[in-house]
Amino acid sequence: MLSRSDLADVPISPVEVVRAVEDAYLAFAAGESDNPRKLSVAHPDGWSVAYAMLGRDGRRRVVAMKTSYKFDPNHDRSTKKYYTTITLYDDATGLPLAMMDCARVGALRTPAVSALLVRETIRPEARSVLLIGTGTQGRNALPHLLAANPQLNRLMLYGTHPEGLESVHQQLLHHHPQAELEIVPDPYAAARTADVVLATAGPGTRVALEASDLAPGALAVLVGYGLAPSTLVQADRVIATSAEQMALTGTDMAGPDGRLRRVDAELPQILSRRAVGRTADDERIFVYNSGLVLTDIAVAHALATRAIAEGRGTEVSLWD
Repeated sequence: MLSRSDLADVPISPVEVVRAVEDAYLAFAAGESDNPRKLSVAHPDGWSVAYAMLGRDGRRRVVAMKTSYKFDPNHDRSTKKYYTTITLYDDATGLPLAMMDCARVGALRTPAVSALLVRETIRPEARSVLLIGTGTQGRNALPHLLAANPQLNRLMLYGTHPEGLESVHQQLLHHHPQAELEIVPDPYAAARTADVVLATAGPGTRVALEASDLAPGALAVLVGYGLAPSTLVQADRVIATSAEQMALTGTDMAGPDGRLRRVDAELPQILSRRAVGRTADDERIFVYNSGLVLTDIAVAHALATRAIAEGRGTEVSLWD
């Protein structure tokens, strides 16, 4: 059993996380791994939502089940409760490996996925990024983004929580001591100058960038909140980690007719060079990052292997 504190400071760099996530996608694209559609149940009044995700990583010979539960009746970060766990099984020996808290796994794999999505869809001359949100995803976004896109050198940040702004800055400096971060007061004005917009805000945000707020050729990546449905509806091209997952979790981005735009390409196919991310420099591209459990497995396995080697966690005998 590996708790949140057991995993909190297990060393792993953004470059290593990005590499593990990319490998997981390539294995999936090659047909070596399985990633069934997630199951979900939600309170009819929107108070809570729970997901269950099963996956098999063929390269690591690992099978895993991830569960998540969020209780957020008032969209208030002070009262929101969110719990995720992942259980790993060794598919070579048939033995369970670990049951572990999944908070850090998600905090690392999601920005790594965004980094790969940006790398595969960005304009060659792009240099600027606007990050919206300073929560967990906001804090981890820039180090992973730069791990895959080192050419980005104008880093803009919008947020409303002073402690969050400082956390994003400190996390960036930890990995990139020479990087400069520009705090912007107006996300709409900043978006008009940004090559990449990375929306990681929570559901309580008042920011909802419209398609008209994006520059020609801009790339808009939705991780949490911060983009209005028009950025998807009016996009020249739509990319997703999984069209099936987007259909399940992206319903709030539907157009006036209640329908979601068709996805033009998925990340695993782009990484395996069976599809392309961008077809023209002036395309406005909408990207939906919903994640696949296979990426959780890759990062969880890396963290668990290192944690166990260091003697962390508690060994239990559930089936004895």
